[in-house]
Amino acid sequence: MSYKVIWSNFAESELDKIFKYYIEKANKKVAKNILKNILAEPNRLLLNSEMFQIEELLIDREDDYRYIVCDNYKIIYSIDIELKLIKIADVFDTRQNPIKIKRNK
Repeated sequence: MSYKVIWSNFAESELDKIFKYYIEKANKKVAKNILKNILAEPNRLLLNSEMFQIEELLIDREDDYRYIVCDNYKIIYSIDIELKLIKIADVFDTRQNPIKIKRNK
């Protein structure tokens, strides 16, 4: 059985914010393109989910969180080996203060 990517409600909420931001600041085409890129990036994890770095700012959490970078965003994820799931927890804009990544979800 291969791994499956699932998105948390929080991550989906962040995607909505990103989409709305780019519709306002650029246009719908740009917003769709950025969203398409972010949504496609986790497919790289299906080949080797542990090849990306551990997120040091979340090391104190119960789960081990890793990240993959797409444009200006860190896609934060954890791996559930038993259920064969890659769980996307957050999409974090790296132009923010890095400490904000510790916010409660």
